[in-house]
Amino acid sequence: MAKKHSKRYRQALAMVDRDRSYPLEEAAELVKKFPPTKFDQTVELAFRLGVDPRQSDQMVRGTVSLPHGSGKQVRVVVFAKPGSAADAAKEAGAEFVGFEDLIQKVQGGWTDFDVAIATPEAMSEVRKLGRILGPRGLMPNPKTGTVTEDTAKAVQEVKAGRVEFKVDRTANLHVVVGKTSFTPDRLVENARAVIDAVKRAKPASVRGAYIRNAALAATMSPSVRLDPKEYQ
Repeated sequence: MAKKHSKRYRQALAMVDRDRSYPLEEAAELVKKFPPTKFDQTVELAFRLGVDPRQSDQMVRGTVSLPHGSGKQVRVVVFAKPGSAADAAKEAGAEFVGFEDLIQKVQGGWTDFDVAIATPEAMSEVRKLGRILGPRGLMPNPKTGTVTEDTAKAVQEVKAGRVEFKVDRTANLHVVVGKTSFTPDRLVENARAVIDAVKRAKPASVRGAYIRNAALAATMSPSVRLDPKEYQ
């Protein structure tokens, strides 16, 4: 049975010309003009990539620091044994800092946080949480800067707007670029940073078109397809 969209969504959809692709600035302005919701929607860039995620050498993942932040209150957990790294994480603003107690809590099913950071020393035990954290995209990883001795820097960067991205099994990639409360200029600057980061993450083994298409979309609103000139 086909999903029935709300009146607000249909009004927004009527504002989009489905037969054209939009320059980034125009797409951001259009998303801002859509009928509002009762909450501040998250705005994402969605990419369709020309990769085969089943091949290990075609995995696309990385991090990007958004110039204007994500607009999201990020809850950070830091796995670190008692000592300077744990103390630094607390001072930097991490909501949850601990080691064995936190590991046991997560093993019990608790995942009420957005980013997990761990010291290299703590990873020997944190790896045991792979079945819980992995599917949720929460597993600390050296490639994304979330396995580090400098916990304070990692926490500060995440809080300031550093976001992670990873292609899914169907070769789609979604990256947050802000909120509908952002000005169009801020959405555009964040989006350009994301596009640059995704292009830099292109696997060397990819042949042909890497980014096949891209669109800007808010949580409860239709997507706006981007002009290929924006990402090719």
